[in-house]
Amino acid sequence: MKLIATALITAGLMVSAPAMANKDLATKSGCLACHAVDKKVVGPAYQDIAKKYAGKADAEAMLVKKVKAGGVGVWGPIPMPPNAAVKDADIQTLVKWVLAGAK
Repeated sequence: MKLIATALITAGLMVSAPAMANKDLATKSGCLACHAVDKKVVGPAYQDIAKKYAGKADAEAMLVKKVKAGGVGVWGPIPMPPNAAVKDADIQTLVKWVLAGAK
């Protein structure tokens, strides 16, 4: 019984670790200065972004490009600055996390 409990706890940690790692990556990359998971800050909430782009085949590629280059006009007049210093692989990881609901 103890072995089963240990296995279940380990499996739970493995499932939740990537989500926490992506929030940590968002913090490290400076994203949380303007965004939050569940509420508008300067930029839109990640959950709102996920809802807006749900089911759109090109959403990931478009958002990766927008995060890298910056943009304006989709969520209001405040521009999103370019994130040229963030690695492309990290941007892709963050965009996938956001599109999955930032959970």
